[in-house]
Amino acid sequence: MSKVTSWDMKGTWDNKGAWETQGRLEEHQRAGLSEAGLRRMRDVLSGHVESGAVPGLVALVSRGDDTHVEAMGTMHAGGAEPMRRDTIFRMASLTKPVTATAVMILVEECRLRLDDPVDEWLPELANRRVLARIDAPLDETVPAARPITVRDLLTFTFGFGVVLAAPDTYPIQTAIRELGLDTTSPGFGPEEWIRRLGTLPLMHQPGELWQYHVGSDVLSVLVGRVTGQSLEEFLRERLFAPLGMKDTGFHVPADRIHRLPTSYAHHPETGELVVWDEAADGKYSRPPMFQAGGDGLVSTVDDYHAFYRMLLNKGTLGGERVLSRASVELMTMDHLTPGQKVEKDAFGDHFGRHGGFGFGMAVRTHRRDLASPGQFGWDGGLGTTAYADPAEGLTGILLTQSAMDSAHTPRLHRDFWTTAYQAIS
Repeated sequence: MSKVTSWDMKGTWDNKGAWETQGRLEEHQRAGLSEAGLRRMRDVLSGHVESGAVPGLVALVSRGDDTHVEAMGTMHAGGAEPMRRDTIFRMASLTKPVTATAVMILVEECRLRLDDPVDEWLPELANRRVLARIDAPLDETVPAARPITVRDLLTFTFGFGVVLAAPDTYPIQTAIRELGLDTTSPGFGPEEWIRRLGTLPLMHQPGELWQYHVGSDVLSVLVGRVTGQSLEEFLRERLFAPLGMKDTGFHVPADRIHRLPTSYAHHPETGELVVWDEAADGKYSRPPMFQAGGDGLVSTVDDYHAFYRMLLNKGTLGGERVLSRASVELMTMDHLTPGQKVEKDAFGDHFGRHGGFGFGMAVRTHRRDLASPGQFGWDGGLGTTAYADPAEGLTGILLTQSAMDSAHTPRLHRDFWTTAYQAIS
């Protein structure tokens, strides 16, 4: 057993949606991860690889000073090159908490304020019109009741997001597609992206409803305009370098491209793996025109673990303070009202699973499975998942190259989290 600094995490949810700890930070002997539990994890994960559900994976669980990593399977389906601990993955929506952190750095410097309108920095989003209803023609609108704020973007309540309906069900979906705003790799830069977005009405009033994803991409433009740097430049200076995240960015350089696995989706009829993105000459082999704050990063399990350790340590890692304790606590509390969680065109299962949403990530407000209230994190559509549980001092990260578009990858994720929690000593 190793001597670690940890929380005596007895507590309740306070009336503002934050997990309120009752106890004190103390030095004491606490068990980390059990060998028997880790063996069970290895057996369960290897079963998913051997079944062909995923070609390979890298998994990490940590608690206190104990960190355990499993790398198994291959980089490419049918290939021989093994997965390694330093394999670089497409993080997809695990980019969102990182983008939120960049914004909170600017909030702490008073260069942004949570409840100020974004009009000064994003005039394209000023004086908004709002659809009369989600299925209305684009010219059937009403004025926005108020401006969009930084907080609206961080909590995905600014009035615009992913519509979970068949393509072209609503006129707004058709307009999004025709403007090229429905892709993760638009053929234009951030200035043109925000200009095109600004030509569309909002789907809902600012602050009315949680809607997924687009808020993080808007934040990437906001960070660029406030700092005069690209999102990647700012992240590298203020987050990646201080935390030692040397392999994290918005593309994989040529001298590291051999560490990027093939990315797969599932055939809609057969469920077989089909290539979505190659490594060499693929989407992530060159700098993108738009550094998307919602889903654009690549990273390794150790780089992303450093980021989560910083959050779990309330803003500091290895003597480097990235954020204040207050900012991390604000990011990882539930900010949504019951009305904002109404499942209209938002994710139907999201609030059943987690219960709440903070800044760019989910927040657990109730105990539905093994995870504790207060757990925070997110999942990525290309096969990634990462959460931290302050009550247990537990961090888990599972990186695969198989998309979340069939039952196989979500089932693997659930089994990973079950074995991660049973591995607690």
